[in-house]
Amino acid sequence: MLTHRSGIHNFTNDSSYLTYNTQPKNEGEMLKIIGKAGSDFEPGFQSSYSNSNYVLLTFIVESVFDSSYKNLLSHYITKPLGLKQTYFGGKINPRKSESKSYTFDESWKISSETDTSIPLGAGGIVSTSTDLVKFSDALFGGKVLKTESLEKMKQMKGFFGMGLIQVPFYDKLGYGHTGGIDGFRSVLFHFEDENVSFAMTSNATSYDINNISISVLSAVYNKDYEIPAFNSIELSSEDLDTYVGVYSSTMLPLKITITKENNSLIAQATGQRSFILEAFDKDKFRFDQAGLILEFTPSEKTMLLKQGGGEFLFQKE
Repeated sequence: MLTHRSGIHNFTNDSSYLTYNTQPKNEGEMLKIIGKAGSDFEPGFQSSYSNSNYVLLTFIVESVFDSSYKNLLSHYITKPLGLKQTYFGGKINPRKSESKSYTFDESWKISSETDTSIPLGAGGIVSTSTDLVKFSDALFGGKVLKTESLEKMKQMKGFFGMGLIQVPFYDKLGYGHTGGIDGFRSVLFHFEDENVSFAMTSNATSYDINNISISVLSAVYNKDYEIPAFNSIELSSEDLDTYVGVYSSTMLPLKITITKENNSLIAQATGQRSFILEAFDKDKFRFDQAGLILEFTPSEKTMLLKQGGGEFLFQKE
C-alpha cells in the first residue's frame, strides 16, 4: 500500500466523493466505501496512486497501537520533533490562525471543506512550510527512522517508494511528496547532496505548483530560469462556439467536454471537476493550476492536450 501497488481503487477519483466529502465518516463507513469500489488491478503488477491506501493504513496503525491517529501523530512525531504547528486537523478555525482554502472560478471562492475523518493519514494533517522543513531535516537526518528503514522508503517500485517519490532536478535527485485537498496544495522535497529541504504550502493558487517549485530550486542551485509571461487574450462568446463539444482520444481513457459560460471556455474530464480555461494565443488555452494546455485545430476538429511533458490528441465527436 505504501508503494501504491495494492490495486485498491482510489475512492477520491469517484464522482460520488464530492457528494459526501464534507460530512464526517466513521471507520465502518469508510471501509464500506473503499470495499465497494473494489480493485483496479492485481496487487504488485502496476503502480497507481490511491488515497485509499493511506486511509486503510491509518486504521491498521490505530488497531496495532490501540490509539487514535491524532494521538499517535502527536506522541511519535510532532512532540519529539518540536513541531508546534503540525497536528491532525478538524473544523477550520481562522481565530486560531488556521486558513480556509480558495479556488478560482472567475473569481476567488471559498472551497468546500473536507471533513478530516475521511482522508485521515491521506490528507488530514495541518502543518506549515517551516514545520515541514523541520520534519524533512529530521527524517533524512536519521531522527525519525533507522537508516535501513529510510533506505527502504527511498527504494522505488514503479513510480513510488514507501511514502516518497523521486524528484529529479538537473543532476540532483530529491525525495519527497506533494499534496492537495480542497484548495490546499503542498510540496516537500529533500536533496541529500547538499542537505537542502524545500517546502511550500498554499491555500489558494491558480498556477501550477510544479512550476513554482522549479523556479525556487533554480534560485537555490543557481540555474537559469525564464520568468513566465502571464499574457492572455479576450474572446467573445461567439468566438468560443467553435471549440465547444465532446472530445475523445485513443491515447487516454477519458472524454473531455468543452462548454462555455458567457465569455469563458470551460473544460471537464470524465469524473472530474470542471475548470475555466484561459486563452493566451490563437486557438490555445491553459489551466495553470494543473500545468495544462489545450491547443485546438477547429478545421480538423481536433484538440491537443499538453501536460507534464506529454501530448495527447483528441478528436471532437
